[in-house]
Amino acid sequence: MLRITSIVSRRYGIGIYFENHFSKKMAALQQIVQNNERASALIESLKSEMAGIQSQLVLRKKQELIKENAALEKEIEAALAQLVQLELRNGKQQILVPGSREFCTDAAAEAGSKPAAAAPSNGPASEAKAPSAPQKEKKVKEKKPAAAKPSPVAEAPVDVGRLDLRVGKIIEVGRHPDADSLYLEKIDCGEAAPRTVVSGLVKFVPLEEMQNRMVVVMCNLKPAKMRGVTSEAMVMCASTPDKVEVLSPPVGAVPGDLVHCEGYTRQPDAQLNPKKKIFETCAPDLMTNADLVACYKGSALHVPGKGNVVSQSLKNVNVK
Repeated sequence: MLRITSIVSRRYGIGIYFENHFSKKMAALQQIVQNNERASALIESLKSEMAGIQSQLVLRKKQELIKENAALEKEIEAALAQLVQLELRNGKQQILVPGSREFCTDAAAEAGSKPAAAAPSNGPASEAKAPSAPQKEKKVKEKKPAAAKPSPVAEAPVDVGRLDLRVGKIIEVGRHPDADSLYLEKIDCGEAAPRTVVSGLVKFVPLEEMQNRMVVVMCNLKPAKMRGVTSEAMVMCASTPDKVEVLSPPVGAVPGDLVHCEGYTRQPDAQLNPKKKIFETCAPDLMTNADLVACYKGSALHVPGKGNVVSQSLKNVNVK
């Protein structure tokens, strides 16, 4: 009996403990719900306050803009009145445009100066027409004599004088990186910087014979890319299908010496126009003679005071 009473008492105590614990949890949960409701109410209050502040700011800005517009309108009216006064002082009559506050001053002065038509009446004076305003005389513009057009400058004849042939020295030479048959050269032509020249001479002239060699170059060809390298001149050679020899300037010639041709005025183009085929026209008449001298139509190519341009062994062959 005592054991039963003890068990009942213990279970009763546990029940009271859980009931108290559950009551505390419910109270905490209710407190959280209440806090949440208060936070929601606070957020809604803040939203309404922000909306009110925003509307007040918009209204205040709108009022400021209205005041600024009114001030600007007053300034414009004052400026317009000042402009009208200035135009009146300068003799421009002002006519109010119907339906607006603006004045017209362009053609208004002429319109305002015309007399108004008289009211109709029975008297003879009413039949008399008002004298018409005198018409302005039209100014006749005098035609200026046309300026005489300058006569076109006659083009120089197509001959060897149009080719810029000079003495040069190969200061650097090597194989073209992308073409086995081409040399890549740096040639001193007496200018501030050497010219880059690409020549197809690998099959005809050994590399060691190209080193530090004196040559004749044509310097006014249009620069052209050859396998990715821009060539700025052409080395002149005596040529056959089987053999090619580089032309040699006279002994004593230096880089930059000009090559002339007997009987032809040296007046080279700054750059030959490929469309005019000037070099192609001259090329058939550029040849070596029986004395190995390079000639144009039989006249020797030479450096004045130093001697002729020659080949080593090729006679009566084309120069190109």
